[in-house]
Amino acid sequence: MTDDTAISLLIVDDHPVVRDGLRGMFDSAPGFTVVGEAVNGVEAVELAAALDPDVILMDLRMPGGGGVDAIAELTRRRARARVLVLTTYDTDSDTLPAIEAGATGYLLKDAPRDELFTAVRAAAEGRTVLSPAVASRLVSAVRAPGGEPLSAREREVLALVARGTPNREIARELFISEATVKTHLTHLYAKLGVKDRAAAVATAYERGILG
Repeated sequence: MTDDTAISLLIVDDHPVVRDGLRGMFDSAPGFTVVGEAVNGVEAVELAAALDPDVILMDLRMPGGGGVDAIAELTRRRARARVLVLTTYDTDSDTLPAIEAGATGYLLKDAPRDELFTAVRAAAEGRTVLSPAVASRLVSAVRAPGGEPLSAREREVLALVARGTPNREIARELFISEATVKTHLTHLYAKLGVKDRAAAVATAYERGILG
């Protein structure tokens, strides 16, 4: 990308006020051009294919299709666009799946304007961008005691297992295939050093993974 070429942006958020605000912010700044807006993850994937933006600003929690699933689908399709998550949430259940799915960066919506511009430029160049709060959270997760830490998705699967949810229902709730559920279970069994669902739940409570 050359210096005189504007970075093309796709804004994905279910709130019109947020989309308008971001569009206004980037349209008034040199070096950026907003090529489209989407209201959910499904529309984001379609528009990314049609518009081929450099960077997608992606919210995570949206009715009709969340951001993490959209990021995973864009990664699967090998979309050229870099995804920069821009959300209100910095909890483990949001941050880790987004990064694991293939997001280039993760910023909170209260980030200062200049920080957002810098982050988009960095994302366009393929550099990872994490807000300080998110970065420290990821480091903590990686350094969790008691063997290799469970991924956020593995913890979600485990929480549903603890409720007695069968694999088919887990797959439906998390918008993944049953085969993927089984893969997550295999991984978390190995990490917890157990061989079945009951032992996994018991060990998770023992270690404080499940509250």
